[in-house]
Amino acid sequence: MINILISAINNREEISFTYSGLRRVAQPSAVGISTAGHEVLRCYQTQGGHIVPGHEWDLCIVANIQNLQITGNIFQANPPKYKAGDKGMSQIYAQL
Repeated sequence: MINILISAINNREEISFTYSGLRRVAQPSAVGISTAGHEVLRCYQTQGGHIVPGHEWDLCIVANIQNLQITGNIFQANPPKYKAGDKGMSQIYAQL
């Protein structure tokens, strides 16, 4: 799964997946190891359900991601308020 996420980030491909029981579509921006030691994905959600309404940026534990798919949609611009060097990660495998 990590290789799919790295590829999606490098190719700026939107992804879809299920997380916390909700189907989501998102622009992946970084993947790596969280400060808590988990493999994580930082993404900007563009469609689907939200646990917290209006909360588009998510830090998802990769082990909890289900049904990951590449949508085929490419995004050119960085997601709103994107910043390189994610502070929630102690190691970054790939980022925009």
